[in-house]
Amino acid sequence: MTAPRAWLIWTVGVLGYLVAVSQRTSFGVVGLEATERFHAGASAISFFTVLQLLVYAALQIPVGLLVDRLGSRVMIAGGAVLMGLGQLQLAFADSIPGGVLGRVLVGAGDAMTFISVIRLIPLWFAPARVPLVTQLTGMTGQLGQLVSILPFAFVLHTSGWTPAFLMLAGMSAVAVVLVVALLKDVPPGVERPTSQQGLKATGVSLARAWRQPGTRLGMWSHFTIQFSGTVFAMTWGYPFLISGQGLDAGTVASLMALYVAAAMAVGPFIGRFVSRHPLRRSTMVLLIAAVTAAAWAAVLLLPGRAPLWLLAILVVALAIGGPGSMIGFDFARTFNPAHRIGTATGIVNVGGFIAALTAIFLIGLVLDVLYASGFSQGVLYGLDPFRIALSVQFLLLGFGAAAVVACRRKVRRRMAEQGVVVPPLRTALARQRRESLARRRQDTPSEG
Repeated sequence: MTAPRAWLIWTVGVLGYLVAVSQRTSFGVVGLEATERFHAGASAISFFTVLQLLVYAALQIPVGLLVDRLGSRVMIAGGAVLMGLGQLQLAFADSIPGGVLGRVLVGAGDAMTFISVIRLIPLWFAPARVPLVTQLTGMTGQLGQLVSILPFAFVLHTSGWTPAFLMLAGMSAVAVVLVVALLKDVPPGVERPTSQQGLKATGVSLARAWRQPGTRLGMWSHFTIQFSGTVFAMTWGYPFLISGQGLDAGTVASLMALYVAAAMAVGPFIGRFVSRHPLRRSTMVLLIAAVTAAAWAAVLLLPGRAPLWLLAILVVALAIGGPGSMIGFDFARTFNPAHRIGTATGIVNVGGFIAALTAIFLIGLVLDVLYASGFSQGVLYGLDPFRIALSVQFLLLGFGAAAVVACRRKVRRRMAEQGVVVPPLRTALARQRRESLARRRQDTPSEG
């Protein structure tokens, strides 16, 4: 299960996901250019990404059901085709409806990719490796964001809008060829687990996945800690840093690269933590949410523009949310049978993107309201308007954290009924200290 063939299959799947991430985040780099090209305000620009994420979130459960039925190979290849068509549409769009159509196609193709890649992992790798490989998937896929902030941005600024989006369409075409030629759903000799056929059976599978408290805990975990980084990377980070904080394009590119590097660096640590401390996964989720809120508070409450080092801390804090949100998929895996993993993963994946599209739209709406009221003093993307608009994220962070705590109680009650009792964190830490002290005493040679 961990032979070189498994890693080849994983590599091809992750390449498809990397391409999807590059397509997903590309619009975050073109916010200022899109405002000029489409003659649009902040709400209209946010609508591009909101509709894309709405399509993505709406398709998660249907895609989860389809990947359980059709397999990952068909879904990843189909997703790459749709994303390529979407980028072709965007390359030649010169109106808001034309641009929105392109982002809808991108969102639909993106929706088909990640769940399909995640579903490959437990079929090709031994269970003990699954949490770490899942983190490696998220970590490696984030390299796609480097494509959007480096070569894509370079082509955009040197050759223009159309060549830049044609480049992304070409990447999708390459992904289709590799997936069709090399990807397999299951190892040789292994029967692919399939869900029951029929609409009624599909509804039963979906209902069972939803009724499982562990699935809902995964969804709210993903909701709470994934959205803020997505908001920053996909839409509002670039305008906030350029117009609000007064940074030049090179410095912003470096911060975005730091975002990707930090996510890649922290991913394996979170994966090992989940493997070694599966009963403390929700505690890690709440800790990451607190760090995210503290970082935003430090930047938004500081008088004047934030120093570069503080913005770097904010970027790192937001980056942790990406691999941290993968904990939600681990909840889906451990609380659902193999034939229902795709469905449960789709439910989990809805969480973060519903939160993200809500935040993106509200931020754009607040910016436009402040501009129309005269508060912004004629500067749509000024620092003071951004302080107020970006603060809507605290509402979502607080709501999500409360939902995680509520679902965790239900999960632990069900676990207790099965004989698995989760001790309070203070008790568990004290026991670990006693065990560590006892081991050190055993390892110390006795005198005489």
